[in-house]
Amino acid sequence: MDRIWQALEGASTTGSPFTPEAVLLSLLLAFVLGQALAWVYYFTHSGLSYSRSFVQSLILITVVVAMVMAVIGTSIITAVGLMGALAIIRFRNIVKDTRDIAFIFCSLVVGMAAGSQRYAVAVVGTIVLSLIAIYLYISGFGTHQPHNGFLRFTYRGQVAPDNPIIGVLKRFCGSFVLISAQDTGFGTSEVEYAYQLMIRNSAKSQQMLSELQRIEGLENVNLTMQERLLEV
Repeated sequence: MDRIWQALEGASTTGSPFTPEAVLLSLLLAFVLGQALAWVYYFTHSGLSYSRSFVQSLILITVVVAMVMAVIGTSIITAVGLMGALAIIRFRNIVKDTRDIAFIFCSLVVGMAAGSQRYAVAVVGTIVLSLIAIYLYISGFGTHQPHNGFLRFTYRGQVAPDNPIIGVLKRFCGSFVLISAQDTGFGTSEVEYAYQLMIRNSAKSQQMLSELQRIEGLENVNLTMQERLLEV
């Protein structure tokens, strides 16, 4: 392991020529590190805009950028020519998540490091970026959810403080706020209620709905979670 690391450090400081063997090593290392970034993105993704093609693109971008750096080498003329060629291309795909943009930049930088034979920088950078992404995912850093659910139902009568509905909400929710209560307008005593909820354990949302369903006079229960919809 020490010999491998010494070889990586030596390649990154001596500026060895771009021989076929060096280019092949750069592309293989870019592929491996791109795979690592793609796996980290896959395991830490939590939104609704997941795309298989985007995950594969992270690997391809890393390898392509490494190849571009190998083509450029130390030639300024080649670099200017590639910049002009790339300026002709128009990318119309809209990136919806800023986190996806961050991973694209990671792939670009790792590919540049691998392609310019700065192998130690590429390896260390990939490890550090991956650890940061995993930490942010596990810790839930930046999460702010004062309410994570929206409950609507119709009930024949008024929901008093001692009503069974309030008892169920107290058991499953850390907090809940009444948003609106209005008559259905069909000449009945039914009232449509809307609550914002902070459910302690979202895995027990279905159990809470089942208990609400057993309450006499309560109908049309609808619970909307932040990223999913439960309806009975």
